[in-house]
Amino acid sequence: MKPVGAPVPGWTPSGRPGRSTLTGRTVRLEPLRADHTEALFPALCGEGDEERWTYRATEMPSTLDEFARVVEPFLDHPPGATYVVVPDAGPSGMLTCWPCVPEHGAVELSSVLWGATLARSTAATEAVHLLLEHLFEDLGHRRVEWKCDSLNEPSRQAAVRYGFTFEGHFRQHMVTKGRNRDTDWFAMLDGEWPAVKARNERWLAPANFDGEGRQLRRLTDC
Repeated sequence: MKPVGAPVPGWTPSGRPGRSTLTGRTVRLEPLRADHTEALFPALCGEGDEERWTYRATEMPSTLDEFARVVEPFLDHPPGATYVVVPDAGPSGMLTCWPCVPEHGAVELSSVLWGATLARSTAATEAVHLLLEHLFEDLGHRRVEWKCDSLNEPSRQAAVRYGFTFEGHFRQHMVTKGRNRDTDWFAMLDGEWPAVKARNERWLAPANFDGEGRQLRRLTDC
């Protein structure tokens, strides 16, 4: 007999994200609404933010109307679920759970875009942590993916820092803005999540930060 994969006892399709607000200590994730657009525009499209759009499918919008047209597909995309990241300073980023394939329990964290105040912050790490917790524990996903342009070093480093495992390099995967894109592929499995969760919680604990909010131990040291 030919070899086959291991059984998945009692498997039922996972749930679709996008119906819940997720709240942590430093940040809140809200399903994207049209009224988020005005607050997100200055956070994501201000002076000096052009490089944040380097690896996205579109150039940085220069007006609110242009930005609204970029956001519109995320509002009108029923299978997907885009969340707005809201720390104390207000809406500062967005990320999408798409593609989502409930029958296989697989979902991708895609279109991640942090504003300047959110990038490399405690709130950004907690936002990803909250979403992973929701996907694995509340919705029953088996696999969460993270993909990025192979030249996007900050995204590659973030994937590893958040606990994703590198799985492969896909050559000539896409054409973006008329240029070739090779894609690096990362993933986290449900069996890996408990250890990642415990590490994240040690890092996110208030005792790991001083009175100025500076970390005492790096996430990779936890």
